[in-house]
Amino acid sequence: MPSPRAKSGRPVLEKTAAAVFDTHIWLRASAGDRQLRALENFRGTAIVPAISIWEVAVLASKGRLELQPEVDRWIRENLQPPVRLEPLHPEISLESCRLEDFHGDPADRLIVATALVLGVPLITADHQIISWNERHARLQIIRADSLAT
Repeated sequence: MPSPRAKSGRPVLEKTAAAVFDTHIWLRASAGDRQLRALENFRGTAIVPAISIWEVAVLASKGRLELQPEVDRWIRENLQPPVRLEPLHPEISLESCRLEDFHGDPADRLIVATALVLGVPLITADHQIISWNERHARLQIIRADSLAT
C-alpha cells in the first residue's frame, strides 16, 4: 500500500502510520539533521530494525561514529516512543534470503526484509537499496532526498 503523496509527489508523512528507518536515517533524524526536516511532520511509528543497533555499535566501537552520551545510553534514549525496535523474527531472516539479485550487505538485507515483512515503507538514502528496488519493485521506499525542504 503506497504512502499518501502530495501534489508535489513528495510523501505525505503525517498520513504514514509507520515506516522502517534505515540505520543512517535513524542516526540523522536523532541528530536533528536539517536535510530531513520533513520528518518533523511524521506522526507515525519509526521502526528501527534490530540490526541497526549492531550497525551503530560497530561504527561507534571503530571510532567512525561518535555518540553523546556513550553508545548504550544513546541507543536507549533514541528508542523511545514513537520509535520502536523491531526484533529479528524468523520471518525477517527468511525474507532476507529471498531478495533476488540483492547486494551482499547482510545488514541492508535485514533492513529491507523488515520493511517487506511488516508491509511498511522504508525511509532510506541508500543508493544500492533504491537501485535494487527500481529493478525489482518489491518495496515501498521513501527517499531521503524527497524529505529535503
